[in-house]
Amino acid sequence: MSGGIDSTAACLILQEQGYEVVGLTMRVFDLPSQLDAEGTPRFIAEARDVASRLGMEHHVADVRDEFRSQIVQHFIDEYMQGRTPNPCVMCNPRFKFRLLTEWADRLGCAHIATGHYVQLAHEHGHHYIVTGDDILKDQSYFLWRLGQEVLSRCLFPLGGMQKSAVRQYLADRGFALKATEGESMEVCFIEGDYRDFLREHCPQIDQLVGQGRFVDEGGRTLGTHQGYPYYTIGQRKGLGIALGKPAYVLKLNPAKNTVMLGDAHQLLTRHMLVEQLSPVDADRFFAEEQLSVRIRYRSRAIPCSMVRDTGDGRTLIRFHEEVSAVTPGQSAVFYVGSRLVGGAFIASQRGIGQWVD
Repeated sequence: MSGGIDSTAACLILQEQGYEVVGLTMRVFDLPSQLDAEGTPRFIAEARDVASRLGMEHHVADVRDEFRSQIVQHFIDEYMQGRTPNPCVMCNPRFKFRLLTEWADRLGCAHIATGHYVQLAHEHGHHYIVTGDDILKDQSYFLWRLGQEVLSRCLFPLGGMQKSAVRQYLADRGFALKATEGESMEVCFIEGDYRDFLREHCPQIDQLVGQGRFVDEGGRTLGTHQGYPYYTIGQRKGLGIALGKPAYVLKLNPAKNTVMLGDAHQLLTRHMLVEQLSPVDADRFFAEEQLSVRIRYRSRAIPCSMVRDTGDGRTLIRFHEEVSAVTPGQSAVFYVGSRLVGGAFIASQRGIGQWVD
């Protein structure tokens, strides 16, 4: 319970449905812009105020140290390995929903609820996440790692609503000011550029990595870069090099501290390798003929097929059309229609040529 639009609306809806709602606010990372004069995040006071207005029991879990060691450190480590992480994908199962479950058990609550814009379905003996009705707000991509036990207790009251309807719902119930609030940040612990965050929280990064070479596909040196963690696949802006034409990041090589640049068409592919593949129902997943995959948040789902297990923990996926900028570290989330049927992490694409027919 952040005290924002979505969590407030979720509480109200559940109360109207007859649930007794208990609020839990997690203090995970302090951003200076969020702190009041006493050094406490303002969203905690906002959540307490909402809980008071709704007559709810409310708790605050101060889990900053745990969040720093589990989620923030993983974020830093991934960039240091030349991967581009999505911290929400790690946080939801490992941290947020785990804590929600633990607190629900402690407080005697049967369900856990959030303001995510997703829905649930129960088919063939399994719980499935279904995309939210508001396609611009759908957050299913971030939740693919939630297990069946957690999903069996989840309530997502906003999944069938448009964001505009949620705002109107709050305004109609006396929360007119809150209904006009802005959106929350996608990465809750970063304000500004992630590169500045890496330098602040890993002060030795420039000594550990240092400057490296921009190279072309043939390995020829094109110029000097600031260090591979500061770049991501598909990046075009902020490279700090002029080649007389648009240049895009094609590959990162942490071992050599090189960043390969090339043209946009060189980012296109019809195949990718994924790892840690986790289907909801393995028997049905590998038999699905209408499979599609999203390789980044807000991207559309691309029709695809499973090709083969490479024998090294990776699985080869074939796209039915060309896609651009397959990025190791990001999630590949699989759907059949609007139903989320599995997910994986995009793996290193090294050696993919030997598996492509």
